[in-house]
Amino acid sequence: MQSFIEISKRLLPDFFQVLQKRYTILRYIGFMQPVGRRSLATSLGLTERILRSEVEFLKEQNLIYSNNIGMSLTSDGKNLLEDLEGFMREWKGIDVMELELKHRLGIKKVIIVPGNSDESPMVKAELGKASASCMKRLFKGENIIAVTGGSTMAAVAERLTPMQDKKELLFVPARGGIGEDVHNQANTICANMAEKTHSKHRVFYVPDQVSTEIYNSLVKEPAIDEILQLIRSANMVLHGIGDAITMAERRHTSQDVLRKLETGKAVGEAFGYYFDEKGEIVHKVLTIGLQLEDLAEIPNVLAVAGGASKAKAIKAYMKKAPASTILITDEGAATKLLKG
Repeated sequence: MQSFIEISKRLLPDFFQVLQKRYTILRYIGFMQPVGRRSLATSLGLTERILRSEVEFLKEQNLIYSNNIGMSLTSDGKNLLEDLEGFMREWKGIDVMELELKHRLGIKKVIIVPGNSDESPMVKAELGKASASCMKRLFKGENIIAVTGGSTMAAVAERLTPMQDKKELLFVPARGGIGEDVHNQANTICANMAEKTHSKHRVFYVPDQVSTEIYNSLVKEPAIDEILQLIRSANMVLHGIGDAITMAERRHTSQDVLRKLETGKAVGEAFGYYFDEKGEIVHKVLTIGLQLEDLAEIPNVLAVAGGASKAKAIKAYMKKAPASTILITDEGAATKLLKG
């Protein structure tokens, strides 16, 4: 027997179009609240006239309220939005996509959030929320969590909350800084995660990439060796996956290496390794910190990356990813990965 969703799709296609629109409006209000109508219309790509009628309907249903600051969800609106999450996942077939992608990539698990981070900052926040929830489910007793930098990792930090039971957490940077915005550096993110969870963190003040001579000298320093031992004994790693050229430019890579990446058709980057579409390593940056081969010994590796533009990078890295990997991505990237 066909499910209600399958029957409705065929007989009431307009119903799902309206449902999708109102669900999206509720999600955006929940994310941006309190939010003015003009800002919301811009974010949704709707005219204020069309949005006005939808807002009035949602007010009549006691799902949102407004004041001089802007619109927010009511308690009924929050509850309905939570109930709709599962329904929308089933309607879009996200559960099926997760299973299919997991088998294709040969990893432990795939978690997909609705939307495309390339198109909306809200989706990146949802990636952070899903990652934080996944982390909390995996924490057991004493935990050492190695974390890389980047805006996606910063979004995860914002969604972490204090632990309700007695679990010990220690956040450590997976490698040195990358010379980017201080808010997106691993040291800052670890400090933020520790603050959000009322736990501890360590700092790791070394460059992200060094010469062989400096590398050999630094790793002999007792303080650096201590942090490296902590990183390698982590039972969880949280990391992003970058576009190869974008990451190379953020590292202020030399023109010779940039040409090497372009000639080698590098598409993805993780832990200082640059990969082509077949997952072959095109270039390796000498970094102080967690190495790709270290991941095989770590039970929980969470890779977080979203946006359709990241699909090639994700696919390339996953060819080298350990079987313990949990990929947390969005609908935009997942759809493109499955089509590929």
